Amino acid sequence: MNKQQIKGAANEATGEVKEQVGKALGDKSMELKGHAREMAGKAQKKVGDAKEDLKDAAQDSEIRREQERDLNRKP
Repeated sequence: MNKQQIKGAANEATGEVKEQVGKALGDKSMELKGHAREMAGKAQKKVGDAKEDLKDAAQDSEIRREQERDLNRKP
């Protein structure tokens, strides 16, 4: 897990709590701000997911290149 994923999950959870508290108190402003933070957290988490996927793909690609080099070295 990377920083973006962790921060995104934290913002998502915080926003969800804030939204529910706003609903319970009848505070529409708090509810909307909480919802906005929740959505921003989800987006941030998705960015982190994409970064992680790219990192994994790069590592897989490097492993394949090393395997190909090893195969080409053998007589």
